[in-house]
Amino acid sequence: MRTLKILNLHPRDRSDCSTIVLLYYYSTYCHRLIMPFPRASGILLHPTSFPSPYGIGDLGKDAYDFIDFLAESKQRLWQILPLGPAGYGNSPYMSYSAFAGNPLLISPERLKEKGLLSEADLSNYPVFPDESVDFDRVIPAKLALLWQAFQNSDPNASQYHSFCERQSYWLDDFALFMALKEKHNQEPWYEWEDKLKKRKPEALSKEQEDLSDRINFHKFLQFEFFSQWSALRRYAKARDILIIGDIPIYVGGDSADVWANQSVFCLDAETGKPKLKAGVPPDKFEPENGQMWGNPIYNWKQLEMDDFSWWVQRFRTLLDYVDVIRIDHFRGFEAYWEIPGEDSVAKNGRWVEAPGELLFQVVREKLGVLPIIAEDLGVITRKVRALRDRFGFPGMKILQFAFEPLPDLPFLPFNYTTPNCVVYTGTHDNDTTQGWYSKLPDKNKNTVWLYLLGKKRSECDESEIHWEFLRLALSSIANQAIFPLQDVLGLGAEARMNLPGSLGNWWSWRYQRDALTPAISNRLRSLTEIYARTGI
Repeated sequence: MRTLKILNLHPRDRSDCSTIVLLYYYSTYCHRLIMPFPRASGILLHPTSFPSPYGIGDLGKDAYDFIDFLAESKQRLWQILPLGPAGYGNSPYMSYSAFAGNPLLISPERLKEKGLLSEADLSNYPVFPDESVDFDRVIPAKLALLWQAFQNSDPNASQYHSFCERQSYWLDDFALFMALKEKHNQEPWYEWEDKLKKRKPEALSKEQEDLSDRINFHKFLQFEFFSQWSALRRYAKARDILIIGDIPIYVGGDSADVWANQSVFCLDAETGKPKLKAGVPPDKFEPENGQMWGNPIYNWKQLEMDDFSWWVQRFRTLLDYVDVIRIDHFRGFEAYWEIPGEDSVAKNGRWVEAPGELLFQVVREKLGVLPIIAEDLGVITRKVRALRDRFGFPGMKILQFAFEPLPDLPFLPFNYTTPNCVVYTGTHDNDTTQGWYSKLPDKNKNTVWLYLLGKKRSECDESEIHWEFLRLALSSIANQAIFPLQDVLGLGAEARMNLPGSLGNWWSWRYQRDALTPAISNRLRSLTEIYARTGI
């Protein structure tokens, strides 16, 4: 390395020494930029999984207790899933908005502290199970409580008006979209009458007037969500914890984003439905037909003509609320799997080149160098790796992949060729480590222990498999090691968050309030200190 420079940092990062230091080195042998994130570790946990008496995790006391647990355990990273309001299947990856927050995460206790709810309001709330989210029951109950808070709010509050003004570039369309969905009994926007589907100005003006109360309700929800989230983020930052957010490459077809920006998506001009759909070819999750996601494909030519302004704004907005961005399905920025709109199976698609290099160059020019993690899993080619490395984005390594069905060399830590990567025991799409291990054939279990400890399976404590995976991740050269909370707690398959390509009661797992014990914290801290991951 011959030259060391600190390049154009995001404005917030220039004065905040607790944020990731972005040091870029120009190599003597190549022109690409290499970005080493600091050595640290952390936990993957979505806020819906917090304990709470309101049926779903929220941004109240238990969220702050979790931050304390991270700090006491010397974890410096908290990774979350997308924060948007979940749509189809309650998936955070199929949201009604790429910019909005999920109102179900608003803490009623915090609203009570502001005088927007009374003790009587909270005491009349239904009783829900502690171990999971019953979305069908929670959604109407929570929204009714939030409506009561809205009724008690001050519509002339200066902070509220300031928020609405700052966020108007997405908030106005989103609030109208949600009010219209309510009016149409939650039908997708492409089933609405033509004048609304095609956004005729006179029709929108009339609906804005007729639905003003519901529109203001949805704006109020966003104000309260982001007020509570910003307070939690400040608390995390004060405890030297960085939040890793998540950008799904695609947005839901039934979303405010697609409805309000139809020209930047490949839609049928008459019906509004996707003309081209997203997915992936046959893979380990769907070996026969592939995964049909159904999201509309981007009109990349239109985006390029507009200097990728929609994407630039998306990155800018998320960085107001998180410190690092994980890009889901990064390979789709090099080439994406395009499925004809009329097809019902993903295997009938084709690979199409995407302008990822130009997009990330524009993002850098507009916003400066950004802290991005590339989810580079799946069908990864030389060109995908080149795009990742061109911008110095760390990729991902999954320890479970290292042992299925046989040792997979790229995912075994002693084969990592660079520290510029993030190692996971598993992600939200994997089974828990205990659940995964329990399903392995005996011969694979023997191989796992030989690689982990150099011992026969009969000589090892199989109940400790999750701790051995944590130790393996922490001891690797990867700059970051991240593990789902389920693996820290040693939970089985009952705690799995999601199974890609399937429908079911996913995204609903929650941990119990007494689960984060001092013993677990002490053990995690000890391992973290041994492998020098305690500071940023």
